[in-house]
Amino acid sequence: MSKTFSALHHQLNQLSEPVRDLVSKSTYKPPQSTNVSIKSLLESLLPPPLSPSPSLEISEHDLRARIRDFSLCCALLSSSSSSSSGHTAWIPEQLASAAESAFRGLAEAVYADSEWEVSKRVCEFEAEWSGIVVDVEKKRLVIELLPEVLPLIKDTIKESSIDSSIDGDEVSAASARVPVAYAIVAAHQLRWFVTQVDQPHLGKLCALIIPCALTALDHWSPEVKGQGMLSFIHLGQNVNAAELGGYVDVILDACCNNIVSSDEIWHLAVEMSVLFVTSTQKNNPRSPWFAKLLDEMLGHLERQPRDKERCIAWLNFIEPLLYGVGLVLLAHFKRLFPLFFLWIHDDDDEIVVLALKRIHTIVKVTWIRNSPFILRLVDELVLTYKELAKRKGQEEIRMHLWQILILLQQCKALQFEAAWEKYKDDPVLGALDQSICRQDGSTTVA
Repeated sequence: MSKTFSALHHQLNQLSEPVRDLVSKSTYKPPQSTNVSIKSLLESLLPPPLSPSPSLEISEHDLRARIRDFSLCCALLSSSSSSSSGHTAWIPEQLASAAESAFRGLAEAVYADSEWEVSKRVCEFEAEWSGIVVDVEKKRLVIELLPEVLPLIKDTIKESSIDSSIDGDEVSAASARVPVAYAIVAAHQLRWFVTQVDQPHLGKLCALIIPCALTALDHWSPEVKGQGMLSFIHLGQNVNAAELGGYVDVILDACCNNIVSSDEIWHLAVEMSVLFVTSTQKNNPRSPWFAKLLDEMLGHLERQPRDKERCIAWLNFIEPLLYGVGLVLLAHFKRLFPLFFLWIHDDDDEIVVLALKRIHTIVKVTWIRNSPFILRLVDELVLTYKELAKRKGQEEIRMHLWQILILLQQCKALQFEAAWEKYKDDPVLGALDQSICRQDGSTTVA
């Protein structure tokens, strides 16, 4: 054992002590749904406490194992600051911050050690470290640890997954086999490790990360799925389609399968689906993946069209998909417009504004070619205008209504004039009619 390794071992122990102290002092009450102690699990990942006269002699294998376990402990603690899980809610911000600092300090100590044998995978990125000025050592250590921690995380998640060979209540059988709390912990660790790496390094790690993240998506627990989706969202934001390789169809299939998984992660399912289908199919608006995902989403919305959270999440994230599909959206009008006609009369102003914005996008990218919906659309927009008196956000809604009507006038002049004719003498619409007439079809609305 070299002197330097003894020093590294000593630093690991020193860095872990504040974390150990805060963990022991934190009040922990496990959720009623589990008999697993997350606090005990965290304590088991910490290095053994320092004795009065410690022996720092340790094999490289054992030292690496302790570094791996301590890193898993820090990952869970750090992930709690951006999680609403009942399994991590007990972790105070001070402890999460201490874990983050401890991991950063560990990374600096590791790469300051001249005897530390840097992994081949980290060496592959050496040419790219020069452009990074923040947390270089931290990113290097995460990349070095990924081949060790991801198989452990994947196996832990799989242990409480549904076994298709078991009949009866599959979820109960899976939970009885291994408590789901372990999978939830592992999924949080997965998300933390994945989100510590970004461009340009993440693309080279797809073959390591994607199988583990897919295992999380395949799990029955919404909490596990949600962490898997967050991992994929970060991946999709930092890699290109070519770097995903042969996993594209597998990921898109997982997106389709998870659209209706659970309302609490619906917003993540929509964000992930839109991100991956638009980035991988952007040059193919007729891709069957666009149609499959739209069908799944619209079906889910149609079952509860007035569900506020479901509606707002979809309207917030769907814009890139509408542009990606473009003119092919015409094939989906029969399902899209009945939903929009409902939403633009909703009591919630936020839903009305979002729905009007998305209608504007649909009109712009399709030019409403040969569609029977233009007459009904004008009628519904007029009715929304007449409802403005009861709205708090009158001005914003009025602006979006005006933009859509002007755009309709530009792209479907004759049809629009025929539809608008019956409203010309309506005193409630006097100001709007004058505004539209002044445009005379000559102004381009972005």
